[in-house]
Order: sequence, then structure tokens, then C-alpha cells
Amino acid sequence: MKITDGIYAFLWRSYRENNCNTYLIDQDGYRVLIDPGHYHLIDHWERGLERLGLSRNDINLIIITHGHPDHLEGAAAFDGKAKVAIGETEYAWLRRYAPSWAPDILLHEGILRLGTIEMKIIESPGHSPASICIYLPDKEALFTGDVIFQEGIGRTDLPGGDGQKLKESIRKISQLKVKYLLPGHGNPVVGEKEVERNFHQVERYWFQFI
Repeated sequence: MKITDGIYAFLWRSYRENNCNTYLIDQDGYRVLIDPGHYHLIDHWERGLERLGLSRNDINLIIITHGHPDHLEGAAAFDGKAKVAIGETEYAWLRRYAPSWAPDILLHEGILRLGTIEMKIIESPGHSPASICIYLPDKEALFTGDVIFQEGIGRTDLPGGDGQKLKESIRKISQLKVKYLLPGHGNPVVGEKEVERNFHQVERYWFQFI
């Protein structure tokens, strides 16, 4: 599914098994895959790449928004052929549960550039101890992992979850100018007014429960 020029979504539609949405940034010969999902379910984005005339061998960088298996495991399918990046603080937490797994790149809040792709890395804890969101200013696109969804939020009852921190993270990213809100599960939210409405609706309804 094409979101806008240079951004594609491989949405997980099955209700029988949990997996995350995977996204592709494809710009000027550089290709970034965000959240490759469960290892045994990677065919959903592999088929998406094939439709674009690509394969996993064309990916330069994999960015993982947080360390839950339904976002992380698929990175193993690349067998070292693409660099894998995750937030440094999230990795420090994840090592206690998966000590044998290690990324190539540790991310911090700030600007990450790959060729002409400029990504703003935003620390967004709450669903997990130190998940990140990824913002592309030139596209006004925000990849939120499991921080916020269409009319929903990430759960906070898993290890390292924190409702107050999740509220703060959502308020933080709501200040960005966003035309495309691209969550880890469910449907994207498209249109600046729709994104604003979604942030307001989430705060008004869901914040009372966390």
C-alpha cells in the first residue's frame, strides 16, 4: 500500500495471529524497513516488496521501534545483510530478556540521516521502557510503533510499561506537524485534521484508563 511518494505500508490484516505493520521508506536508492514483525510471518512484507520489484536484499537499514517480539523477530531474516537499529535505552532493557541478540546501531533522540532521508528519532516510552517514534519532516510522516494507533494506544501492562510516561509521549508527538500517522497495528491515519482529531480523541477517552 502506497502512503505517499517514497513510503509504503505492509499492513497486517489477520485477526487470527498477532503481528505488526511493517513500513518501507524508499528514497534516492536508500531503503529503510521499519518493524519487520514476527520471524515466521515475514512473508507479509516480503510479498509487499515483491510487488514493488524489491526483495529483502535491497534493504539498507532496519529500524525497530521497540523490543517486543512482534516487531523485532523478523530482523533475523536479513542474516547480517542489512544493518539493524534500535534505541540504546530500549536495547539495555531488552538485553535482560534476549542477551544473545544485538543490533548494529544504537539510536538516540535526534536526527538520523541516510543519504537524502532525514529521520527524527523521538524517545517515546510508556508502552515499553524506551520505544521510539520516527518522524520524516519532509513527508510529515510519523511512525509511532505501539505508542498510539487509530483511536487507540499501546498497552501498558507489559514489563516496563508506564501509563504516565505513555501520556507524556503521546502529548510530545502530538506537537509535530503530521499528515500521515503510521502505527504499528491497525490502519494509518491520513490527513492533518484527521491526525489532530485522533490525538484529541485518544487523550479525551483513553488517558482516563492509564
